[in-house]
Amino acid sequence: MKLNISKFFMGAALVAMSGLASCTGDLDQMPKDPNQTTPGNFNENPRDYLAQVMAKCYSSLAVSGQGGPGGDADISGLDGGTSNWSRVIFMLNEFTTDEVNWIWPDVGVFDLCTNTWGSSNGNLYGAYGRFYTHIAVCNDFIRTVRDGSFNLDADLQSEADQFILEARALRALSYYYVIDFFGNATYAWDDMAYGEVPEQKTRTELFNLVVADLEDVLENFRDSGVYGRVGKDGVEALLCRYYLNSEVFTGTPAYDKCWQHAQNIINRHSGGGFQGSGLANDYLALFCGNNDMFMPGGSLKDQNEILWGIPFAYPYTQSYGGTMFILASSISAASMPTVLYGLNADWSCMHAREQFAEKFNFSGGVSADPRTYLWCTEKQGFTITNDEFSTMTNGYAAIKFTNTKANSDGTLPRHTYVDPSSGYTYNWAGLAEVNGLPAQTNEFTDTDFPIIRLADVYLMAAECALRGAGDRNTGLQYANIVRARAGVEPWNAVEYNLNNMIDERARELYWENVRRTDLIRFGLFTGSAYTWNWKNNMPAGGSIPEYMNLFPIPSDIMATYGSKMTQNPGY
Repeated sequence: MKLNISKFFMGAALVAMSGLASCTGDLDQMPKDPNQTTPGNFNENPRDYLAQVMAKCYSSLAVSGQGGPGGDADISGLDGGTSNWSRVIFMLNEFTTDEVNWIWPDVGVFDLCTNTWGSSNGNLYGAYGRFYTHIAVCNDFIRTVRDGSFNLDADLQSEADQFILEARALRALSYYYVIDFFGNATYAWDDMAYGEVPEQKTRTELFNLVVADLEDVLENFRDSGVYGRVGKDGVEALLCRYYLNSEVFTGTPAYDKCWQHAQNIINRHSGGGFQGSGLANDYLALFCGNNDMFMPGGSLKDQNEILWGIPFAYPYTQSYGGTMFILASSISAASMPTVLYGLNADWSCMHAREQFAEKFNFSGGVSADPRTYLWCTEKQGFTITNDEFSTMTNGYAAIKFTNTKANSDGTLPRHTYVDPSSGYTYNWAGLAEVNGLPAQTNEFTDTDFPIIRLADVYLMAAECALRGAGDRNTGLQYANIVRARAGVEPWNAVEYNLNNMIDERARELYWENVRRTDLIRFGLFTGSAYTWNWKNNMPAGGSIPEYMNLFPIPSDIMATYGSKMTQNPGY
């Protein structure tokens, strides 16, 4: 199943731009009229072509363009590797926080890691372009199907209507990050005429427009159960994220709506998986090379924890984003045997910051929290401190993703390996296939990237209860289900509080693109109430002003729109 959908994605990546306009270079992101680029055989096989063009809406999340992992990106401003959809989100939502430090002094990336960015930062420009390119592709698909360009019979029209709902959900996913990162931004929609210049909307206006559309999608959604496509759970979980952050995005809290949608998802998953919660039984397996089993349409329906994910399958999907980016950057051949992680690549450039590592209560390089099983600490020659910015071992190697394989039941075997050259003992996980070590050492990962997991829904509901929008006893049960699966002690009623909740979200969801958003919601991102190494480019951490809760509208976008675009305050 995984192989088929990945081939489907790659085929779409190669052909779909012949049917939809490329948005390369021009970040206005209003597409050209597709009637100028539609192939002559558009209606000869509408079913296949409909699927291929729809797949471009999906493949835009996995690959950067049509020219391989590093070139021919759909946008300009960043190279094809750096401009991957999930990678730009990681750079903005993780590099800027206490969770991770990218030790290479790359232009623009250093500014993100030290909270010193400005409106000319090329990574912000690339991220803005990536989101609006994806939005434009989805708009183009919706518009093309609705205006009758496809010659569809009744049965195929039903399938097309479902595809439109999925394209609207995908569009809402990219708009979520636009609203989160940039606030007041341009509104490009499928009902706009070709060539019409989109107007800037306030953050609240964008939120209301997108959420209303997403609620309508959910109401009419038919779950396909097909691997690689968004299901009803994914749509509703995205609504949970919108409502969880409504107070930040609009000034009006909507924790009650987040709670209710979370209940719907949790109820649909009850009875299977870990203690009947629907969670996968093995936390580590969620991030391994065959974690597609936990995705919609995967083999373990009772442990369908990855509610929405991005498929990766070497050699059909090759990307310098997604799980390839996260795993390769967190391992180093100079510091560990990279064969243990099933990947024939190491970038040696990303480690944990001290304040994040401390949340796992390490002592002598050992934590009682099994979620750190794959980490490298003092026991493997690393230090917890980050006083040397550009040294890989100056900070724990917080390895979460692996390209090794789990058993078919979703369990990931645990092993130890003694490196004969260093004498260090390493924990590793996966099927030992050749001489007691992983057989697979791909150039790129097979590991799917989880966009939203069921564990996040449990924790969102638990947070809403703490904020007065749900039953507190039930919320405590939800938090303790996640902690029990992680293998740590349950909280009592006193320990169940917001201070502990933000730390638990860090432990459970680290490197899953939620940290900056969480810190802002808890009032801990700007100011000096919470600091971490290299915050505001200070080794011990410093304060940053409140206006940095939003990124600036990129200067190139401001120049394009002129007086029609208002810059965010402070920039």
